[in-house]
Amino acid sequence: MKKITILGSTGSIGINALSIIQKNPDLFKVIALVANKNFSIMLRQCELFSPDWVAMRDEKSAHILRKKLKNSKINTQVLTGEKDICALAALEETDHVISAIVGMAGLLPTLSAIHAGKTILLANKESLITSGYFFMKALSSSGAKIIPIDSEHNAIFQVLPLEIQKNLGKTTLEKNSIKHLVLTGSGGPFYKFSSSDLSNVTPDQACSHPNWLMGKKISVDSATMMNKGLEYAEARWLFNALESEIKILIHPESIIHSMVQYYDGSLLAQLSAPDIRTSISYAMSWPDRICTEVDYLNFYKINNLTFFEPDFTQFPCLKLAIDAFSQGQASMTVLNAANEIAVSSFLDSKISFTKIYEINMEILMSSCFSEPKCIQDILEIDRKVRILAKNKVSSLIF
Repeated sequence: MKKITILGSTGSIGINALSIIQKNPDLFKVIALVANKNFSIMLRQCELFSPDWVAMRDEKSAHILRKKLKNSKINTQVLTGEKDICALAALEETDHVISAIVGMAGLLPTLSAIHAGKTILLANKESLITSGYFFMKALSSSGAKIIPIDSEHNAIFQVLPLEIQKNLGKTTLEKNSIKHLVLTGSGGPFYKFSSSDLSNVTPDQACSHPNWLMGKKISVDSATMMNKGLEYAEARWLFNALESEIKILIHPESIIHSMVQYYDGSLLAQLSAPDIRTSISYAMSWPDRICTEVDYLNFYKINNLTFFEPDFTQFPCLKLAIDAFSQGQASMTVLNAANEIAVSSFLDSKISFTKIYEINMEILMSSCFSEPKCIQDILEIDRKVRILAKNKVSSLIF
């Protein structure tokens, strides 16, 4: 039985992971759950899974949860704050840690789990793309393992040789006869929109993905295709891939989640319905597979599988992320921080959809930071850039 801690249990990834655990109680046991403010969902999760520990980042939410658990006579211990969250990520009794906290808030807890030698099921791509060198170095020195949950990276992981699966980031693609990786992307809800149409889209429209049910932040990133740019950076680190070894392909049906092209001409692809439970369940059960309630593909009902190259003019955030990765770790940290503020501002209806790119570009172009030498340097860059981005948003409002 695998003992699991979930960082971000009240979000989309966490909820889906718990649904898999609920269907397989003989395979998994919940040890600890971590969330931000959503004490009502956390209370229900405590009622269903009886974790030993819970941590809420927000102190007020932790206080309310303690009272509700006491009234329900549930003995789960409630902690609060980042220090306690990091401690739960490193619990000795835990085998697997699902890293699903959104954004940079997931960095330190994920690193804490890595330093403790856990198997990390990674959904929080920001912790990797902002500190890839330190992340992979810690992974190597601690003996921790990493299995990606993102559908694209999980798809690649599924069709890679076992040697790479066991040593992500430590071997080269060329050594394993791989010519390149193909990351597919749906294009989001706006891939047929004109530039003028994009300036008028609403947060509700941006969050209405045609194929996937996701959280708001990642839904907006999908709409701008920033998410595909971040996934490009994640793939560079996870699979130790050169720039020439990654291709991006728009695939609106979201049936082929990614592909691996081998030197002998073979192209291996992972196909499934667009349901994140497929990749979560594979990551949780690897190297085995377990049953899920995901619908099986029926090719008699699939009329077309279409593909085309991404349009950098229509989706400039994608190109911005690819270029930022080439510029170095500081640039990726800057871009990620600016994007988190820009997306949050758009969701709060403070700026228009197209302003997300403008803010990201301006902050990235005007920032000049030295390459980070440690995690604290990354956190400091992140802190300063968030201030710059918030000031930029304020200047656009007023």
